[in-house]
Amino acid sequence: MLKYMLSTALVAVGLAASAGGAGAADKYTFALVPKNTNNPFYDQALAGCKKAEKELAGQVECLYVGPGEHGGGDEQAQMIQDLITKGVDGIAVSPANAPAMAAALQGAAGAKIPVLTWDSDLLPEAAGERLAYVGTHNYEIGVNLAKIVMKIKPKGGKICIQSGGAAAANHNERMQGIRDTLAGKASTTPPGDRLAGQNGWTEVDGCPLYTDDDFPKSVQQMEDILGKYSDLDAFVPTGGFPEFLPDAYRNVASKYKDRIASGSLALVVADTLPVQIDLLKEGLASGNVGQRPFEMGYKAMYFLKDIKDGKPAPKDPTYTGLDVCTPENVATCIGGGS
Repeated sequence: MLKYMLSTALVAVGLAASAGGAGAADKYTFALVPKNTNNPFYDQALAGCKKAEKELAGQVECLYVGPGEHGGGDEQAQMIQDLITKGVDGIAVSPANAPAMAAALQGAAGAKIPVLTWDSDLLPEAAGERLAYVGTHNYEIGVNLAKIVMKIKPKGGKICIQSGGAAAANHNERMQGIRDTLAGKASTTPPGDRLAGQNGWTEVDGCPLYTDDDFPKSVQQMEDILGKYSDLDAFVPTGGFPEFLPDAYRNVASKYKDRIASGSLALVVADTLPVQIDLLKEGLASGNVGQRPFEMGYKAMYFLKDIKDGKPAPKDPTYTGLDVCTPENVATCIGGGS
């Protein structure tokens, strides 16, 4: 409770300061709301947001606010309600819990606050609560993770998928992409159909794993599952969770470096932050499929300004591109732009 009170107090202080500046200079205050603020992935989005703020030279303020840690999404939803009540000029949010966020956003339209989602979207039935999604084609992340796995293990095998959260729409879409691609058959809804022998692939008992974006937990899960199943053929996190603690990750992955090198174990991880590329270069992963969070934060500010200036909303969805990295192309795999 104290943590929540401190968080909302910080939102109120930030908004009060922003409101003063807005009145003096007609500055728009746009909130960039990540799932949590202790994640290096979202640091990249903040950097993009701040670059747009600098380029727009006093026309917008990037107000970066979110839970300190990723929980069930309730704290983030409450923060969104507070932002609406305080009257920010626009909101770009990465929903931690899609249903909870849809409910929290219901007052935005009435308050004439444009809303974009980024990184993670609302569920299709709630898409009307935002104008557009700006970010990764999450299903395609799963597809590309699975393609790397299949290249290493063409005959199939035993797999464990590690996800961020059971209610996170983006991770469910990525899991569906993995499962559909490995199975060779499309499923109807995220997170797809559990692999139980399709095309030679079977998910081991106890998986998928859910980290709730708790990085120490994700490393422990990785260590436990690889220890439990010595014949595991593939371990695939749908986010960079364990690699975001590089030293802890090294301690675990180094035990399997020979298996990774030989192709006995396909260890393929989502995201391509610099620390993750270093791990790939060290031979501690089989591949990475990365997003472009800097672009998400950067474009969200420009899109919200356009909307407030009376221009059309961006195309829904607006995808920001992917980077597919393997040991063979690791020196040149990171792109820029969409």
